[in-house]
Amino acid sequence: MAVVTRAEAFLVDVAVEQARTDAVQAFVSQETVFVELSTDDGGSGLGYSYTIGTGGSSVVALLRDHLLPRLVGRDARLVEAIWRDLFAATRATTVGVITSLALAAVDTALWDLKCRRAGEPLWRVAGGFGARVPLYDTEGGWLHLSTEELVAGAKAAETAGWGGVKIKVGKPAAGEDFERLAAVREAVGPRFDLMVDANQSMTAAEAIRRAAVFAPLDLFWLEEPLPADDVSGHARLAASTPVPVAVGESLYSIAQFRDYLQRGAASIVQPDVARVGGITPWLKVAHLAEAFNVEVCPHFLMELHVSLTAAVPNGRYVEHIPQLRAITRTEMTVENGHAVPPESPGLGIDWDRDAMDDRRVS
Repeated sequence: MAVVTRAEAFLVDVAVEQARTDAVQAFVSQETVFVELSTDDGGSGLGYSYTIGTGGSSVVALLRDHLLPRLVGRDARLVEAIWRDLFAATRATTVGVITSLALAAVDTALWDLKCRRAGEPLWRVAGGFGARVPLYDTEGGWLHLSTEELVAGAKAAETAGWGGVKIKVGKPAAGEDFERLAAVREAVGPRFDLMVDANQSMTAAEAIRRAAVFAPLDLFWLEEPLPADDVSGHARLAASTPVPVAVGESLYSIAQFRDYLQRGAASIVQPDVARVGGITPWLKVAHLAEAFNVEVCPHFLMELHVSLTAAVPNGRYVEHIPQLRAITRTEMTVENGHAVPPESPGLGIDWDRDAMDDRRVS
């Protein structure tokens, strides 16, 4: 047995490392929600989820008031049973963002504990497909950056041996987006992957029009062109363009991914382990996508997603957006343009507890 004897939730506010803007918002700060568990056999696990500036205190309140009290006395080894019980206990607020973020903080803590007990890294316990994953950069592609800055960032990523870069789109005129993207494509050549992200800013008609404008640039994907609940619009777009359509960061359940895949509305899925409710449902999304012969390129959280992407056979890319350096002692390992999952037992994130304490929100 590994009975949970203590379950604590706390909030840590991590400032953004640089300005980040897209077509609809700015990344204000990373409100990082932590859950720490202890068991009667001396085990411990630390998990987390996040928001980009609002709602963190609401997630903590849900954990403290409703979820964590249900954990004490449970066998921490029964990860699936605990996830289902907590989901059922919050049925009045599911499927929803706050609940998914809370479930993710608990679930990642349980997986951290599970891997530590096994003495194995997450990437191996979760599947163990491959020991390295191609990397692409988003940090040099924000919407407020000039064309010259976009080109410089793309060239730097290419020189480092990375597989591609992602550029934010959503300028008022399609021509302006095209000119910025064309400058990057010319600078890096045809063998470098170029992704674009519209952050749910378009109507279906506008997305179809802009996809046609962008098509000559041989894009690797067009990400979140429409609001995430517009599955039919994504299906119409996917049927109208050769550009692969990518979705997932704003989906909060396995069933939502199923709807996209069944309707041919997504060529690439981008599950976010925090937003989908944890590692347990993330792996189910990845295997669901595998059944549809669709690749997985998760959103954000590179320090955690490197292990999950390496765990599954259809993991294609890890997104480079560093955001945890202020509260960790080490960084994600990058070798020859690839992200390398950590070998240390657990999630493999080397937390700096003093730095976390300095940034705790009371």
